[in-house]
Amino acid sequence: MAIGTQQTSQTYSATDNGRNYRGPLAMVTTLFFMWGFLTSLNDVLIPHLKSIFDLNYFEVMLVQFFFFLAYAVVSIPSGIVIERIGYKPSMVGGLMIMGLGAVLFVPAAMVPSFSLFLVALTILATGITVLQVSANPYVAVLGPASTASSRLTLTQAFNSLGTVIGPSLGSTVILGGAVALTAEQLKGLTPDAVHAYRLHAASTVKMPYFAIAVALVVLGIVIGRFRLPHIPAAEGGHAAEKGAHDSIWHHRNLVMGALAIFTYVGGEVAIGSFMINYLHEPEIGNLTPKVAGHYLAYGYWGGAMVGRFLGSWVLRKVSPRLVLASNALVNTVLVIVSMTTTGPVAMWTIILVGFFNSIMFPTIFTLGIEGLGPLTGEASGLLNTAIVGGAVVPLAQGFIADRVGVHHALILPVICYLYIVLFALRGKPRVQAA
Repeated sequence: MAIGTQQTSQTYSATDNGRNYRGPLAMVTTLFFMWGFLTSLNDVLIPHLKSIFDLNYFEVMLVQFFFFLAYAVVSIPSGIVIERIGYKPSMVGGLMIMGLGAVLFVPAAMVPSFSLFLVALTILATGITVLQVSANPYVAVLGPASTASSRLTLTQAFNSLGTVIGPSLGSTVILGGAVALTAEQLKGLTPDAVHAYRLHAASTVKMPYFAIAVALVVLGIVIGRFRLPHIPAAEGGHAAEKGAHDSIWHHRNLVMGALAIFTYVGGEVAIGSFMINYLHEPEIGNLTPKVAGHYLAYGYWGGAMVGRFLGSWVLRKVSPRLVLASNALVNTVLVIVSMTTTGPVAMWTIILVGFFNSIMFPTIFTLGIEGLGPLTGEASGLLNTAIVGGAVVPLAQGFIADRVGVHHALILPVICYLYIVLFALRGKPRVQAA
């Protein structure tokens, strides 16, 4: 059972006065920023590690596979831990685990070893998962249910701020500090020269990730000393009766919502992971990896940030389901256009996808838990587990890209966005929780 499983409807309404929670909401927002920053750095690591270790697309997509696999493995167990020890201790623990994962990048770069990088990323993602399982429902219930999508979208906007700064800084510090050699150039070097090249190229990640580790530990200490109020809807609380035969699997909006989270995260991560290599292609943008990284940061992730700030206002005026369906349909068209064209059109249509991605995760999440009452916490665990789509879809896209090219491998995100349209139109609550 995940966090907050036993809650009454009266408990949820007790948090409606959002003015009492501005400080805690601001503090939780820093967590959204940090995991956005760290997750988006993977998009810079992927082309960097691909060059260093001479990997194909399938092999390098193991970065995202192991990172997002943590959500499938850790989400439900972390919910149990949060229920037992409380929200704040779990949050501090998650930050410390993230710090451990970040500091492990230093020995991974010193070897250098792709396997050690994967271990470090898995530990980092484990800490992020602990935070996500509790933070998303915490924000969702921190006010009226009618504005939950808007409130979570606004908080996710600061997550997007992290996704803008991460690739931009990473492109400058990591990609800008290393010379990328092609597979042909590597073949012409002696084994000692290849090792020297890998050692030098991998060294560019040491200082950034060590600094990140220090920042995470400091943030953990700050949050540990911050007075967060006890919010029963975000932590395990006192028991409340629920239907003897009620189950999360009886709620169509949740089951369809979990698959929508899977496809959304999968599509978003797959596009972001391939973006630098995609824009580097001569027939698309012919950009250097460093320049392509800035387009990824300010165009793709920056568009998501702008869209979330704008979307938090739009979602107060327009039905969340209508906004979600419209955005997913637009993204379907944009990806298809990028797949079937070249040059600036293909480049800018794929970048523009980020803007329309903006409201999808928070909107799917709040629609997925709609009407679940005491099952909300358990539902949160399931929805966070579905983030494993970020592991599966990019890996599958890498497999396809190795055979038909990056351009046509974009067919997978098209399928993902089409399903989100279906969820928005058909995934309505069938049974309301008591």
